[in-house]
Amino acid sequence: MKKMKTFTRTLLYGAGTLALLSVTFSCMNSNGKDGQSVMDNVILTGEAGFEQAELPYAFDALEPVIDAQTMELHYGKHHAGYTRKFNAALKEEGIATTDIEEIFANVSQYSANVRNNGGGYYNHSLFWKFMSPDGGGTPSGDLAAAIERDFGSFEEFTSLFSAAAGGQFGSGWAWLIIDEQGTLKVTSTANQDNPLMDVADVKGTPLLNLDVWEHAYYLNYQNKRGSYIENFWKVVNWPVAEKLYEEAAG
Repeated sequence: MKKMKTFTRTLLYGAGTLALLSVTFSCMNSNGKDGQSVMDNVILTGEAGFEQAELPYAFDALEPVIDAQTMELHYGKHHAGYTRKFNAALKEEGIATTDIEEIFANVSQYSANVRNNGGGYYNHSLFWKFMSPDGGGTPSGDLAAAIERDFGSFEEFTSLFSAAAGGQFGSGWAWLIIDEQGTLKVTSTANQDNPLMDVADVKGTPLLNLDVWEHAYYLNYQNKRGSYIENFWKVVNWPVAEKLYEEAAG
């Protein structure tokens, strides 16, 4: 396996253990054009710094799992705000690089504004790609085999991931990652931290994430985070996770 760049956890589970515009992605399905990595279509940069990619579907495309009003506020307000504040924090601290993994690898040296808004920008940029109106079902290929190998079964993996999401105290994220040894792990992080950060207890390359901040689900699900998590599996865009796994492991 090639050497990977590194990606906090509050929970860790190992094998066998507890749009502003409607865009058509056609065959790309968010997992990259020919010759491009997934991240080429996720983390965008321009003259003003990091840019918020357009949603790959309309605001109402994920209904009834995620309602249009939540998507509009989440993408148009929360994520846009993180993007704007991240660029402002980088400028204020004189950070010129647009290599976001390099920023996260040294994030302990920067202010909370860089850490929180950078995580908010990156985590959400991935999150939108991990969902699709044509999503759901199960993964295939090498990722499916790796899940079977490291968790025992797809059902055990989804149980562990759902437990990580449901058990995250307060705001945060659940993650499926691959570590530098090529092992899949389920973990969770608080606030807008992610497994690429040098402050993370468990580091690895993200393959899937789920936002469990209340703004991600409260308008529709109220305090029923468990229902939100259960329904998430109906819209998971497995081809994106599969492509990320291939890029990280291959």
